[in-house]
Amino acid sequence: MKPFTCLAFAAVLLAAPVAVHAQMPASPNGSDAQRAAMDRLDFMDGEWRGEATIHGPGGTMTLTQTERVGPMLGGSIKVIEGRGFAADGSTQFNAMATVSWDARAGRYGFRSYAQGYSGDYQFEVTDDGFRWETPAGPNAKIQYVAVVRDGTWHEVGTFVAEGQPPRQMIEMRLTRIGDTDWPAGGAIDPAP
Repeated sequence: MKPFTCLAFAAVLLAAPVAVHAQMPASPNGSDAQRAAMDRLDFMDGEWRGEATIHGPGGTMTLTQTERVGPMLGGSIKVIEGRGFAADGSTQFNAMATVSWDARAGRYGFRSYAQGYSGDYQFEVTDDGFRWETPAGPNAKIQYVAVVRDGTWHEVGTFVAEGQPPRQMIEMRLTRIGDTDWPAGGAIDPAP
């Protein structure tokens, strides 16, 4: 095959996914595959309240923790907001995250924003909850495992570093306190 023919053939192959994507109708509600994958996380939807215990270099701190979780974009993503409050009502922790399904990669995506940091992390749905992890320095990570059943959300974050025994950093025990139409509810009406 001549070099020009090889180059033209390669260009056609590279352009094929773009052409296929351009032919697929856009949907404001995501794809069927995205919604089906996100349905597996419906157990998280609602408002949650309980206690979070954090073990850090300065000692142990206990907060009142709240989480609210709901669908967005027609159910093709989940949005999560977590807040931790001190006894005086001041906010000590505030985080927001999105969970989505990447059909091409065949995996969930988890994007988190907390305490001035953000990142994309591994996320996996389990039989009774979910797990995710974040890097925590050279050869170290924090592994979070959540079990959610019967209206209770129990999540533990463990610091795991090479050459050290694992140590628990956070434990959260929440109770589901109700439904919410957040974040999709209350959208701005297009009519003036």
